Amino acid sequence: MNDDLRIFYGWVQRSREVLFSYCESLPPEIYVQERSEFGFGSIRNLHVHVADCYLWWVGAVGMGRPARGLEGADFPDVAAVRKAFAEVDRLVEEALGSFDRLDEVYLWTHPRRGWKAHVSQRWLLMHPITHEFHHKGQLVALGRVLGHPVPSSYDTDLVNPSPFPAT
Repeated sequence: MNDDLRIFYGWVQRSREVLFSYCESLPPEIYVQERSEFGFGSIRNLHVHVADCYLWWVGAVGMGRPARGLEGADFPDVAAVRKAFAEVDRLVEEALGSFDRLDEVYLWTHPRRGWKAHVSQRWLLMHPITHEFHHKGQLVALGRVLGHPVPSSYDTDLVNPSPFPAT
């Protein structure tokens, strides 16, 4: 079940690994440096926000797990953020194994704020993915502003199937 989404999420993970490699190449103080003109303030905080988005939409909304509300300050370095994404990967794998009504739209109400949204299980998986790519652009832009542009050999925006079959 959900093999197409599982394959696609594998592509997302490979693309994320390129970004992790970039972040690991940064001086540690650059990864956590705050810049108030950027949403979430630092590369690390953006990274943590993305993980939190998955935990919220897939975990809390889709699977009824308690919301955790990750905070950047609780993650001192890239290794700690990697652990958060390992949790995200386990959660997404569990959702891919259990979501069985992918395109059934239902009305969801935010438990604290009361606003409503029409969602589906597929949307609960896809929204954090598109959100991750949105913030990946911000993360890379912030790195450039901080004097550490992504090397041209890194491809952070394409999700290509790999390896390609031999012809």
